[in-house]
Amino acid sequence: MSFLEKPAPGKLLLDDTVPLTAVIEASQNLQSHTEYIIRVQRGVSSDNSWQVIRRYSDFDVLHSSLMVCGISLPLPPKKLLGNMDREFIAERQRGLQTYLDSITQHPLLCSSLTIKKFLDPNNYCANYTEIALQQVSMFFRSDLKWEVLEPLKDVGWRIRKKYFLIKNKEQPKERYLLSWVDIGPDKFLSDKDLQSAMKLLTSLSAPYLCPLLFSSTSESSALLIRPFSERGSLRDHICKVKPRESYLKKYCNPKKSQGLELPQIKLYGRQILEGLKLLHDGGIFYGHLQVSNVIVEDGVCRLMDVENGMLGVPSTLRPSFTPLRKINTIESIDVFCFGHLLYEMTYGRPPDGVPVDQYPSVPYTAVVSVLQSILSSEACKSGMPTVSQLVQTPLFSDVQLQQSEKLQIKVPSRLKEALKTAKESLEKRLQEEQRVMHQHRRLTRAQSHHSSEEEKKRRKILARKKSRQSAYENEEDVSVRNNNNSGSGASSPPTCPSSPNPPSTTEHAPF
Repeated sequence: MSFLEKPAPGKLLLDDTVPLTAVIEASQNLQSHTEYIIRVQRGVSSDNSWQVIRRYSDFDVLHSSLMVCGISLPLPPKKLLGNMDREFIAERQRGLQTYLDSITQHPLLCSSLTIKKFLDPNNYCANYTEIALQQVSMFFRSDLKWEVLEPLKDVGWRIRKKYFLIKNKEQPKERYLLSWVDIGPDKFLSDKDLQSAMKLLTSLSAPYLCPLLFSSTSESSALLIRPFSERGSLRDHICKVKPRESYLKKYCNPKKSQGLELPQIKLYGRQILEGLKLLHDGGIFYGHLQVSNVIVEDGVCRLMDVENGMLGVPSTLRPSFTPLRKINTIESIDVFCFGHLLYEMTYGRPPDGVPVDQYPSVPYTAVVSVLQSILSSEACKSGMPTVSQLVQTPLFSDVQLQQSEKLQIKVPSRLKEALKTAKESLEKRLQEEQRVMHQHRRLTRAQSHHSSEEEKKRRKILARKKSRQSAYENEEDVSVRNNNNSGSGASSPPTCPSSPNPPSTTEHAPF
């Protein structure tokens, strides 16, 4: 029986990956300070928006908390005198808008709890660290062999996931990673099927999957234990950072980041593809491949957080692939994420955006060819290769693997059917979100075109032409009527304009 608490009735499950946008609508002066009224919107629908009021001092506190990221952010400077002047307030408002744009559009900063609280305090007021500690304490009271060594604060980007370094008292020298995570909005398995799926994952022993040693789930959260890697993730290896540091400090502006050599790219890439193929063949959906979810131990890559999809946790790359309507299945998501990962292994940093049609110069033409088949505009519009097709490319087909026998995950038929249904529901939610986003883009383009200066000028010219044409036609009508009225001979009596027939005349009998 699970020790984890159940959620409150009607609990709203937010997708933390949906971007927030913020626009300063106005400012208001009080006695000693100025307040800025900010309209915040989640996603593309203006119906999902609200207002927050912030002072410059609030921006300053936010800026101080983001200094750890090591990047320069354009916060307007302080001013002690004349800060209530109207022109100064207008200039500061423009500067604060630029600042908001820079933090909400940054791929790592936008997901931080600090910024979420600043823009959406109602939905991010909970103390997730305290909640996690309560759940972990309950677990340790039920299983006395485990002991917490230290919390690993902010090592991952997920707001609703907390990590702890623990040990087993029976094996005091071994270190393990305990994670507590909230159930996400994409959880479509029943509680019973979820427990069966987690039981399956804890029983797996595969060379390219990181082992899951223990799991406990409830309607609201899950607690997981797996081996702890002192070397950290593949991203830690690429960025050459300390695994236990804050993710903002590690990844926002890494100073020593460097791509891998071609032999490593080939070997790691092939191993990751084999891990994906193993999951796909077994009917287990993933959708969470990224360099932070890959552990390298003794030259072997292992996929982590395979359970994320089952727990309903959205992918970190969801904002990148949701606008691409061809990426609408779990398999295509995994391929897209692999392209993203391959780019980072090659260049030492993630792509600035997708699609990618220009690639920095590297001596590995085979790598660029695979990247183009996944991340180019053509691939994103027309479709991309499957995992099996990627394995057969020249880049990966000649890689020799230590594991020669065919790997297979045996999933009970009932659970396999439940996983299939859950995967289809997950894909349906993605496709519906893509449909809404596509409609919004079309509407935005139409409105932009309608309000553009060129379109306004075209409509004015067209209106003048119609006006001249109408005037010309009216002149012709008047001329025709005048000619009819002034015709020769009295035998054509005048007609009444309101009557379709001329008035009758007296008939005379023939002579």
